[in-house]
Amino acid sequence: MNCALSSISWPFFHLVAHFKKITNKFMKSAFHIFVFTTAIVFTSCQSKKETDAHNHESTASSTTAPADTLKKSIPKEEHLQIGSAHVMIKYHAPAVRGRTIWGGLVPYGDVWVAGAHSATTFEIDKDFIAGEKAIPAGKYALFTIPQRDKWTIIINTNWDQHLADEYDQKEDLLRLDVTPEQLQNTQERLKYSIVSKGASDGSIEFSWEKIKVALPFTIK
Repeated sequence: MNCALSSISWPFFHLVAHFKKITNKFMKSAFHIFVFTTAIVFTSCQSKKETDAHNHESTASSTTAPADTLKKSIPKEEHLQIGSAHVMIKYHAPAVRGRTIWGGLVPYGDVWVAGAHSATTFEIDKDFIAGEKAIPAGKYALFTIPQRDKWTIIINTNWDQHLADEYDQKEDLLRLDVTPEQLQNTQERLKYSIVSKGASDGSIEFSWEKIKVALPFTIK
């Protein structure tokens, strides 16, 4: 009876041992597969994060300075305190949009609104001097007469008008001839700047296309 059991038990235990050996190999293989798969997934996630970050940076940089494609003239204003005086410019800013500006859209030799739609206005709350002429505090229209080598800047008392439709030279307070400066880069949209030149000195600077002109003034 014991011999019979012994003869049956030996193959059974041998089979169990063999099964354990196979199971151990399978578990090792499964562990290696798990480690390998985890490494692939981790690498893929890192790559996706870097790609997403790069795409985000590219999108951000591409949207930082969008091209100026607006066709209409944009209303703008500039303010600056120079000494005790508050200076303000209000204007409409057209864009070049591939057009010939000087001698084309803006004829040479004509009084021009130096903007669009309504007269460009210049307002100051202190008396000032421009072109050696004393001008009282107030609100004025700015006009120009563009020429190839010389511009005339005009300060006119009739600031409330459409373009230069009601312009009358008799209402001029100042006509000042200045030399235009050639810009290296194109100023796509017309721009006015009020620039401080010291404790009581400043200038109104106009830039468009590749032309820049300035009207210097001094607060009294």
